[in-house]
Formats: sequence, C-alpha cells, structure tokens
Amino acid sequence: MSARQDLRQLVTRENIRAVTALRYAQTITALRNIRIIIARELYSYFCSPIAYIFLIIFLGMMGLFTFGDNLGNFYARGVADLELPFFTWHPWLFMVLVPAIGMRLWSEERNQGTLELLCTMPITLWQAVLAKYLAGITFLGIALLLTFPVVISVNYLGDPDNGKIFCGYLGSFLMAGAFLAISSFTSSLSRNQIISFVLTMVICLLLILCGFPPIINMLLQWTPGWLVDIVRGMSVFTHYSSLQRGVIDSRDIIYFLSLTGFGLGSTLVVLKNR
Repeated sequence: MSARQDLRQLVTRENIRAVTALRYAQTITALRNIRIIIARELYSYFCSPIAYIFLIIFLGMMGLFTFGDNLGNFYARGVADLELPFFTWHPWLFMVLVPAIGMRLWSEERNQGTLELLCTMPITLWQAVLAKYLAGITFLGIALLLTFPVVISVNYLGDPDNGKIFCGYLGSFLMAGAFLAISSFTSSLSRNQIISFVLTMVICLLLILCGFPPIINMLLQWTPGWLVDIVRGMSVFTHYSSLQRGVIDSRDIIYFLSLTGFGLGSTLVVLKNR
C-alpha cells in the first residue's frame, strides 16, 4: 500500500513538473512573440513620416500652448506651475493626435492583407493585440518624455511641486493609453483609416465633454443630480483633472485601466469574429 502511495506521489510530482515546464515555455514563447511584434511596429512608426509629423506637431503645440500669449500665459501668470498652462491642453491634443497614431493599427493590416498572414503565424491573437498596443503606448510615452525641457524650464524659473507634475504626467500617460485602446477598437471595425480616426475622435470628445464643467453646469439645470454624477464619473476629464491636481486616487487609476481593458478586449472580440 505504501509503495502504491509513493508511486502516485511520484507520478503527481512529475505531472506538476511537466505542466510547470510547459507553462514556462509557453510564457517565454508569448513574451518573445510580443517583443518581435513591438519591435516591428516601432520600426514601422519611425520608418514613416507619421511618427515625426506627430512629434513635431505635439511638441510644437505644447510649447505654443504653454508659453504663448493668450494661451498658457506661463510668464504672465508668474507662477511656477504646469497645471493650467501645460496639462490642461493634453486631453484636447490627445483627442486628435492619438487617433492619428491608432487608426492604422488594424485598418492597415486588413488593407494590406497581412492580418490573415498574422493569424497563420505561431502567434495568438491576444498577443498581437497586446503587442501592437504596447508599441503604440511606447511611442506616446516617448512623445511625453520629449517634453522634459518644459519641466526643466519651470524648475529653473521657480520652485514647482514636482510631485504634482509627476501626477500630471501619469494622468496624461494613462489617458493617452485609454484613447489608444479605443482607437485600436475602432481600427478593427473598418478597413478605412479615416473612418477609424473620425470615430475615435468623436468617442474621445464625448468622454471629455461629459465631465467638462460648462457641460456639467448645463446638465444640472434640467437633470437630477445623481444622473449628473454618473455622467461625470464616466468622463475622462473628471479622472484626469484629479490626477492633474496632484491627487493619486485608486478610482482614477482603475477607471483608466478599465477603459483600456475594455478597448483591447473589444478589439480582440471583433478580430476573432472577422
């Protein structure tokens, strides 16, 4: 009886080791596939004029909006702070510029006929969706990092709250990631990149406006307060504004991650049914 129990335990241990080794190999393979697609996507970004046009427009407009007269009024305000002159403009810029980056994620694959080829490769669909998203968010992160001269300038000219600036950048990064996930979803719906661009921009605009103070004040005049609170809670603007003020609230983080997860999950569902 004891010999049988020892044999069963040995077989069980061997099975556990085999399953663990298989899962480890699958994880390594998945990470390698994701890394390959990320490298390919980043290469395609910087081998086309889209990336450079995006960076020039984004950095140029951020400089103009931050330091320009009658816009950011950074010097006229006389305050070493980036909340109003810098971070306030990010939702409106990302609403236009992020869809320009994300519109090609899947529309281009379908137009070139490479989506079918991608599906025949030893790569699962979720790996492709995640890798393309990570490549896009990496590019957007690079764009945000290139605004570091603004941070250096404000620290040189005064004594800002760098913790608050960090929160502003965190909010911008999370918001850009959420917009990119939405763009990935709309790109999977149509072969036409223009349709994807316009649809994403409209969705992002609605997500901003449903928490924009003038819109909220208008809704309060003829809508119950509890309904307005629900609408406000669905807005990107509401959660971004909280981070912009230097407050890291888990509800804001969860909101942006949930929106991103919804966009990527919807992309996966659409592509599986194609």
